[in-house]
Amino acid sequence: MNRRDLLAGLAALCLAPRLGRTNEAAYPTRPITFIVPYGVGGSADLRARQIGQKMAQILKQPIIIDNKAGAGGNIGTEHIARASPDGYTIGMGNFAPMAINKTLFGNLRFDPDRDLMPVMLIEKGPLVLVVHPSSPIKDVSDLVKAAKSRPGTLTFSSGGIGGTHHLSAEIFKQAAGIDMIHVPYKSGAAGLADLMAGSVDLMFDQMYSAVPGIKAGKLRPLAITSRRRSPLLTHVPSFTELGYPKVEVLNWQGILVPKGTPRSIIEKLNKAANEALRDPQIREIMLAQGNEIGGGTPEEFGVLIRQEAEKWGPLVKAANMRPE
Repeated sequence: MNRRDLLAGLAALCLAPRLGRTNEAAYPTRPITFIVPYGVGGSADLRARQIGQKMAQILKQPIIIDNKAGAGGNIGTEHIARASPDGYTIGMGNFAPMAINKTLFGNLRFDPDRDLMPVMLIEKGPLVLVVHPSSPIKDVSDLVKAAKSRPGTLTFSSGGIGGTHHLSAEIFKQAAGIDMIHVPYKSGAAGLADLMAGSVDLMFDQMYSAVPGIKAGKLRPLAITSRRRSPLLTHVPSFTELGYPKVEVLNWQGILVPKGTPRSIIEKLNKAANEALRDPQIREIMLAQGNEIGGGTPEEFGVLIRQEAEKWGPLVKAANMRPE
């Protein structure tokens, strides 16, 4: 290597950090991919499209939704974790892959703590315990009495092992000291359909899908899994007011990026996402579905993720849950 080559190399090394900072300052300069670890048409997909469209307007770059469903959200979440940490791949992170699946699956190829970083919580919302309107079970007290008089005979449906439908029932079983049979389905919609057909006895379902059936008289609500009553169902008590404070389950989702994404880029994404959440139309949709609007800092979302993992990990082990 001659002297000229050496000097050129040194100059390039000195310039590289400056170029990196310049790229960060200009971010974004090209389209952003928004990975959703679930199929088209589900709540995560719809919310990503709503938020993504508004963020694209704010950031002045297209945001392309990329659905990578499968394995309880693990496939898509791994894609987020393995992406280049340059801000051009973001993803939807929620309850199962971020707080449950590390315990539920023994062979995860990503670690939520090690491989991912929070950007912002989008929303969180309770589930509602429902039965068929013809059921003799009129309230939670009736349910507990029936379960204790006939142990292991009442059935509850879910959208699969380890999801919020399933875990809500498991934590209620523990709190009430009862036993019920779990009937997992391939989706929450399928589990709800069989409840409405009278094939199972009860289900803990998400508000957005249960409320239409409740209002149509096709479902009877017994209680919701939040500390307070929902504005959508003011006549339905919370488990807390019924004496079951541990039965507090919130289905939540937010935006993630791969570990190593520069702080300046995370801050830009966080600012754009918070601004998107202030859109009146998006707020109206979320509130109409019984959800609490998120927002806030990356650190606040990170605290929620850690708290949820600490809460649910031991329950998954105690219930001896296994993936389907």
